Amino acid sequence: MPATDTVPAGDAATVAGGASGVWCDRCGETVAAGSHDGCAAARVLEPPRFCAHCRRRMKVQVLPVGWAAVCVEHGEIRG
Repeated sequence: MPATDTVPAGDAATVAGGASGVWCDRCGETVAAGSHDGCAAARVLEPPRFCAHCRRRMKVQVLPVGWAAVCVEHGEIRG
């Protein structure tokens, strides 16, 4: 069973900035491809779309208290 990571909602600098992976979790492009300021701003309000580690599209579920996103390879993150 994959490990579960927990990322605080609204921590856009860590999540969209790619500190935990090579890929932007909103647009799916490499973090080194350029500025992801728009992605960081959107991630304050939105759950991630892509896994920051492997670029797979994640299954996202909006919950009454936050959200959950699941990568088939790297597990679940919640916010």
